[in-house]
Amino acid sequence: MTLSELAAELDGEFASSYHSSNLVNVPSRDLGSWRFNDDPAALRIAGVREFNRSLFEMLGQAETPAEAADAFETYIHAAFGIDPGQRDHSGRRRRVRSSFMSLLRGWGYDSNSREGAVIKGWVESRFGLLPTHHKEPMNPESVDAWTTYVVEKMAARYHDNSIHVQLDLLYEFCQWQFRRFQAGRTHVTLFRGTNEYDEAKVIRQIDRRTAVVRFNNVVSFSDDRDIAGIFGNRILEAQVPVTKILFFNALFPRHPLKSESEHLVIGGEYRVVVRWD
Repeated sequence: MTLSELAAELDGEFASSYHSSNLVNVPSRDLGSWRFNDDPAALRIAGVREFNRSLFEMLGQAETPAEAADAFETYIHAAFGIDPGQRDHSGRRRRVRSSFMSLLRGWGYDSNSREGAVIKGWVESRFGLLPTHHKEPMNPESVDAWTTYVVEKMAARYHDNSIHVQLDLLYEFCQWQFRRFQAGRTHVTLFRGTNEYDEAKVIRQIDRRTAVVRFNNVVSFSDDRDIAGIFGNRILEAQVPVTKILFFNALFPRHPLKSESEHLVIGGEYRVVVRWD
């Protein structure tokens, strides 16, 4: 099979996995394709930088990644009132409002949690990629699975504080960090360990070690191969475009995903090298 024949076949497989529109500058069909990863374009979520100019002015004064992370958290805490140390006028501690860090914490416990549904819903909204798994595999016929996902992604407790806007800012801050402190870098080698392909659907086995797989619309990787190996004796190695990274391990000095050197990646189709420990 030629490369063009393979591409045509995979396009047909992918047809039901995306929305016709999104909030970035690349069509969802292209963004979710494995071919995008070979020659990625820069992505911008519409309006985020324009409506948060003061944040990026603050970031422009940072001389190190740590200073930039501190500026970002200061801005987020002030803009969304999510600092748990804040108190109301009576001196009582305020109810902690939803924050992107609380979503990361929930994701770290279980990517099929309610927090995981909110993150998957954000990716669906912004990038136009539909989830393929939430608690169970999802396809057009799995009505119960979609109902559960929709209910959880729209849960009021996670949408009382513009949580999608917070995730927009997190993504744009991540991209700003790459451009500022890792200029010219286009890809990161990342690893995912599994005993099976679980949430990754094998689309085509190219050869014994290389496959095209379809991941969920957001997926965890590690930049440490040994840590990835803890989760299974089959290691999927991918060259991930930096433009598809929502969160990486060194983005903040402290965060809930630190122990696993975790990266959150916009999913879709990827060409991976399959290795066995």
